[in-house]
Amino acid sequence: MIGRLYTVVIDCPDPGELAGFYEKLLSLSRQEDTGDFVVLQNAAGAPVDDFRAPRWTDSARPQQMHIDVMVADLDTAEPQVLALGATLLDGSDKPIGYRVYEDPVGHPFCLITPEEA
Repeated sequence: MIGRLYTVVIDCPDPGELAGFYEKLLSLSRQEDTGDFVVLQNAAGAPVDDFRAPRWTDSARPQQMHIDVMVADLDTAEPQVLALGATLLDGSDKPIGYRVYEDPVGHPFCLITPEEA
């Protein structure tokens, strides 16, 4: 092993607002909030002036990263993430395996199920 994952940084215009989404989605707790960045356990977000949200299936604005969130059942988890402010992306309404969403500022993430589900 060369190293270990220490943190995930998600650039966005309003770290406090996006942190609230990921706090609820992943059951994280806010450790620090300076207004310029928020630390959720080992994850931090910081604003950038040239932020351009990725656009699903647009090669001119590709995803820079995405998070896979394991859930027991897609049909149960979907209304919960939509209520938090996520958006189901066109063409990703798979009945099993995974579905692709974007968070409130446009970062893609997937809800995935175990292979046997």
